[in-house]
Amino acid sequence: MSTSFTVEQANRTLPLVSRIVGDIVALYPRWRERVTEIEIRAGGATLDEPDPRTAELEREAQEIAAEIDGCIREIRDLGIEYRLPLDAGLVDFPGERAGRRIFLCWRFGERAVEHWHETDAGYAGRQPIEEGTSDVATIHPERR
Repeated sequence: MSTSFTVEQANRTLPLVSRIVGDIVALYPRWRERVTEIEIRAGGATLDEPDPRTAELEREAQEIAAEIDGCIREIRDLGIEYRLPLDAGLVDFPGERAGRRIFLCWRFGERAVEHWHETDAGYAGRQPIEEGTSDVATIHPERR
């Protein structure tokens, strides 16, 4: 059975989630730089004269990609979804509102989980979680 979070449970995970997401947000530009440099060098290299730096850049890009994949795996192991683009720092916590599945939405840098959206709405459909609103306050974990 899939994980489901209350707002309070999601907020309690934020110290760990924030650290992991921060790693992804920091690693992604480094990966993108390597890939861009590989593409530029590939345009100037020939089969007869390969660029010796390209193999090193490819290795570095693969290592960084593996680190990013590991971070995303950590997020998923917590029952949380990491959203694209990678450098946006967006995660969705599965939850429930008024008997239907929703996502509690958090973005890197926000102080707490304060938004939610329908499962098919995405970031553009974010709505604030209003304090004291009974239908949002009844976001419950699934019975295991």
